[in-house]
Amino acid sequence: MNSTKRILTIQDISCVGQCSLTVALPIISAAGIETAVLPTAVLSTHTGGFEGFTFCDLTEEMPKIENHWKKEHIFFDGAYTGYIGSIRQIDYILSIFSSVVKKDGIIVVDPCMADHGKLYPGFSSDFPKEMLRLCQRADILVPNMTEMCLLLEKEYKEQFTKEEIEQMVISLADKTDTSIVLTGVSFSANQLGCCIYHRENKTIQYYFTEKIPYSFHGTGDCFASSFFAGIMKNLSLEEAVRLACEFTYQALSATIEDRKEHWYGVHFEKALYLLNSIK
Repeated sequence: MNSTKRILTIQDISCVGQCSLTVALPIISAAGIETAVLPTAVLSTHTGGFEGFTFCDLTEEMPKIENHWKKEHIFFDGAYTGYIGSIRQIDYILSIFSSVVKKDGIIVVDPCMADHGKLYPGFSSDFPKEMLRLCQRADILVPNMTEMCLLLEKEYKEQFTKEEIEQMVISLADKTDTSIVLTGVSFSANQLGCCIYHRENKTIQYYFTEKIPYSFHGTGDCFASSFFAGIMKNLSLEEAVRLACEFTYQALSATIEDRKEHWYGVHFEKALYLLNSIK
């Protein structure tokens, strides 16, 4: 009997830029997991630093694709969502979760909508409240600091204390009934990592790697995709976070020398061996 899992990832395709589906598909596949995709939009490039990019909204295709899958009796062992283009898409995704994700399937939501204290371009101020509905359907959330603040309707600031972070992580877990992997946590100049909250036993843990002093597009997608791959390969929450942190660190490290030419993304391909080695 074939034991290979089949998962679904729902996010946009930025044709150039090494983010969203062009990252998620190869990363999750490298872990030996059959990866199906549902594009929310097609862009010529990602929106960070490129000008005049094209955008094709695929909202109207989403229910058609869902209906075809239902007719073909196609089901998924898990689902992972990234960038979602509109509030209407959230309702379609919730329907897809109910109809074609198995009852015991694992759902991971990256509430990809903001960073550095601001919503991404194109999102209205009411989008976080709608995103919360999707988060409440998940098993695990992978927000960054800005996204957690928006979901909690808290004011964002550049630095939070450990106590403040833990209070907010617990509040978000209570609000969504999920486990939380908060990214972008740092308490020192040379470390960056995650705060992990376990829904089941209500414990908090941290995992850090060396902080690389450069910023690259797509690192959040690399983290979330490799984390989801680890979860679908039956790693524990801590093990999957460790894998994702190390994978992202290796991808960043491989890009440092090429950062001026390769400013738009990271050389994640050079870190795929970490996914190949998951048992």
